[in-house]
Amino acid sequence: MNLLFQDLSTELTRRNIRPSHQRIKVLEYLIKKQCHPGVDQIFKGLQDEIPTLSKATIYNTLNLFVETGLVKMLSIEDKETRYDIITDTHGHFKCDQCEAIFNFKLDLESIAAEELAGFKVSDKNVYFKGVCPKCLLNINHINRKEQN
Repeated sequence: MNLLFQDLSTELTRRNIRPSHQRIKVLEYLIKKQCHPGVDQIFKGLQDEIPTLSKATIYNTLNLFVETGLVKMLSIEDKETRYDIITDTHGHFKCDQCEAIFNFKLDLESIAAEELAGFKVSDKNVYFKGVCPKCLLNINHINRKEQN
């Protein structure tokens, strides 16, 4: 067993989560990839390594991780839920072209919302959508070719 596997097992135990092989592998995937994956992406990424893994197991594992604060659920769009291993406060940018999600630093406390005085806010999220620099470069390259 490598050190990372043991460290992940210890982290799950610390959060009162039984460290099964599947749970450890899902957590390892989230830590190694940090790509804000959805269930399908995690399933495809682990399918060869764990042929008996089901999407239901991944859903249950992720729900448990969210409940214990180990990961954050991102609902950037209605049709897709993604998961973020980084739980510190930060914003997200989703590229409309490649659909990658990027993290950016953000001070949510500096955002004033006087209209919410008297409300109990349980979660704060900031999402931006647009086109990332890599995709913009590709779009500009294609546009230049079409003009010639």
